[in-house]
Amino acid sequence: MIPERAKPEWPPVVVASVFQTGLNLMRDLERRGVRAVGVDCHPGHEGFRSRYGKSFVCPDPDLHPDRWLDFMRDLSSKLGTKPVLIAASDQFVSAMGLHARELRKYFTFSDAAVEIQAKLGSKEQQYALAGAHGFPCPRTAYVQSAAELQDFVAAARFPCLLKPRQHREWEALPEGHPLRGRKLISAETAEALLGYYAQVEPHRPEVMVQEIIAGGDDAKYCYLSVYASDGSRIGACVVREFRAYPIQFGSASVVEPVEDREIETLCDQFLRAIHYVGICEIEVKRDQRDGKVRLIEVNPRVSGTGDCAIYTGVEVGWLHYLDLIGCSPPPVTPTRFNFRHITLRRDLPSIPRYFEQGTITWRELIRSYRPPVVFFDFDLRDWRVTAMTMKMTARETIGTALRSWGLRCW
Repeated sequence: MIPERAKPEWPPVVVASVFQTGLNLMRDLERRGVRAVGVDCHPGHEGFRSRYGKSFVCPDPDLHPDRWLDFMRDLSSKLGTKPVLIAASDQFVSAMGLHARELRKYFTFSDAAVEIQAKLGSKEQQYALAGAHGFPCPRTAYVQSAAELQDFVAAARFPCLLKPRQHREWEALPEGHPLRGRKLISAETAEALLGYYAQVEPHRPEVMVQEIIAGGDDAKYCYLSVYASDGSRIGACVVREFRAYPIQFGSASVVEPVEDREIETLCDQFLRAIHYVGICEIEVKRDQRDGKVRLIEVNPRVSGTGDCAIYTGVEVGWLHYLDLIGCSPPPVTPTRFNFRHITLRRDLPSIPRYFEQGTITWRELIRSYRPPVVFFDFDLRDWRVTAMTMKMTARETIGTALRSWGLRCW
């Protein structure tokens, strides 16, 4: 049987990254009686204002790896036991992979997990692994120069996408750079694609370029899962996306659980083939041209959309924690489907764009918010974080609406 609550002697958990994604993991584990502690090098993230757990500002592991390791050693010592360590952002997935040998002296995590998770954290290696194990992907290339991009363009079918290997590579672009902070950029023509690359080449010449998977946001799905230390699956569900922000190529803002055996089997076979351990989200899309499911990306960690899994009855964070401390939980299957999971900070700003494109009606919008609904970033019990979310969301929504209105008037 799966325990209902943690025992007093069980170790605490350290969640690396207290953006809303990691904060929700802390919330879920605290509700199960686990002492949760967060660490992050970005003091503006939600966990520092939350009622759930206690969060500490740490050195940036990318810029100051030695100082970060010293901080983590001291934190483990102060907690008085060997805590469980779970990453909730790509930055800390990479840090755990790079420093696993030293960290394992002070924290509990899966040695088998961190190596493969670090590989999947880079899109260059992610798509290579997928291709090697037969996971269908759109035509993709890793390029390091304009000449290599020209080779891809010569046979490409447009539109195409340009992506950093890791999101934070473009977050580090100079202030005012047009692609700073972007996860990707879409190009309708070869000229546009080469132009975008020319903008990033002086700073980050290593990028991924990829043909798009045809279809709207409602053709995208996410496989949310957790795998035990022995490689067995202990929980999984599939959700269908309805809207995203930015629209078409952004992160999901509204999803609903579904049963889709094809997607479940495809993703499960891939993760078992690479001997995956831990929490994982795989985003795929059904290409409207041939109906084939193709890979968008793998997130080898807790994810925003992954927050939906707990409401289906698959508590990925709790199951992962139990596995890491040796409790060997039995497999769990989803038991609840009839609800929508909404990320307000993404969905509200996306709505003016969907209306602008004519891809949503008022009836569809109202239906998507009709109960039962659950929210990623709205929790009245955590009012300080919720207030900050609503302020950010209102500002972005108003800005998007004004820009859309201005475009129509023009």
